[in-house]
Amino acid sequence: MSALEAFFEGVVIAVSWPVIGYMAIGLLLGIVLGALPGIGSPVGMAIVLPLTLPMDATPAIILLTAIYAGAMYGGSIAAILINAPGTESAAATTLDGYPMSKNGLAKNALAIASTASALNGFLAAIALILLSPLLIEVVLAFGSPEYFLLAVLGISLITIVTQGSIVKGLVAGALGFMISTIGTAILTARPRYTFGQFGLYDGIDFVAALIGMFAFAEMMKLAAQKQIAGEDLEIAGSIREGVRTVFRYPVTTIKSGIIGMGIGMVPGSGATTSTFVAYAEEARSSAKDGKFGEGDPRGVIAPEAANNPTVSGSLVPTLSFGIPGSGSTAVLLGGILMHGLQPGPVLFDEQLQITYALFVSVFLGNVLILAVGLSIIPYASKITELDTNVIIPMVIVLSYAGAFTLNRNWFDVGAVIALGVLGFYMVRYNYSVIAFVLGIVLGPIAEENFFRSLQISGGEYRIFVHPIDRPLSFVLSVAIFLVLFGPFLKPKLEEVISRR
Repeated sequence: MSALEAFFEGVVIAVSWPVIGYMAIGLLLGIVLGALPGIGSPVGMAIVLPLTLPMDATPAIILLTAIYAGAMYGGSIAAILINAPGTESAAATTLDGYPMSKNGLAKNALAIASTASALNGFLAAIALILLSPLLIEVVLAFGSPEYFLLAVLGISLITIVTQGSIVKGLVAGALGFMISTIGTAILTARPRYTFGQFGLYDGIDFVAALIGMFAFAEMMKLAAQKQIAGEDLEIAGSIREGVRTVFRYPVTTIKSGIIGMGIGMVPGSGATTSTFVAYAEEARSSAKDGKFGEGDPRGVIAPEAANNPTVSGSLVPTLSFGIPGSGSTAVLLGGILMHGLQPGPVLFDEQLQITYALFVSVFLGNVLILAVGLSIIPYASKITELDTNVIIPMVIVLSYAGAFTLNRNWFDVGAVIALGVLGFYMVRYNYSVIAFVLGIVLGPIAEENFFRSLQISGGEYRIFVHPIDRPLSFVLSVAIFLVLFGPFLKPKLEEVISRR
């Protein structure tokens, strides 16, 4: 099947029923979850993930991606109205969005967020489709040694980007790798760390781990926080003027979208990084006439124009190499693996139509985000008034039910509780939850490709570092070394240079 044939088949799949229905449900659910402070897309995706088991792979992945995209916009609702971002990526929106709301321009700010987010998400999806032929060529150049090294590189990058402490990041990633080894070994079929419990022979289900680390742990964190009182908010301003404002600043909008998509392609960065970088860049370039922090509309345009392109950008490393860069894409990767899909050459060759269907659904989803986002503005404050005393028990019950339905195994429910408690304390003591989860998700992939590479080379480890036979492996090995040891070597090199 040619790329063009796969594209048209992907379009047919994306607009067919019930796929387009799942996309709409996912976007609406994502907007609501994103608007609830403390919930966000990773929690929602983790809860929904086991419920997609009876579904086919394509609608299930599109549903999860739609939740992710919807939450990117939804997080701005609480950020603008009550200064409590529903998602971490919406934190930058509070800096000028909430002042606009206090100045009587809440409708303007919400309309700006909806328009900028949907417009750039729309354009980023088009760019993703246009870039896909290049991605196909790159992905097909990778073999087992390269995928093993990519898994290691992904963990290395994320431990550095997501947390300040390299040691804590490495510990979290290594612990995730260790937990992934519980169960029957991939190639030798020997039980490992099962302690005689048959329920552990299949290992810790990575979906149960995702539910525990995101949904359960986040509910513990939310329960420990003080309830944000729902205020009787009066939403004033003009929706039409807010939409027009976005088109008054085309340079800001397009520039922020490019920043969002570019940063989204970097494993370990995520939407939080892209939105703050876009905001900082706009504040720098508009310093002469800007009043950032006081309700400047460009302070809302920049982060919101960057958040949805980050979704499109993050799909590149996730689908191409199985290296997600955020909690949401880690859950998405879990869904891809759970439904029997393999990131890499297969998704860009035999199953290319599925990849194109996902890209097209992202494109169509942003049209719905714009329509829904503008229509719910007069009622947006109602979403932020939901009581966490109701939300928390519902999420906990759904977490247990979802974990049990995975394999009808109570050990999975126990894993949700144990890893949820672990995740709560990891966050409290600044250990990278994302690195831990990636250790669990990427661990089996790394192990399988490691042993397969050794079988190919006849037990020779040079296959990972040989600059002539496997130049790509050599480059990846050097990159891993620089990522892990660069921060330690840099001060010493600077000291040597300063002495000279």
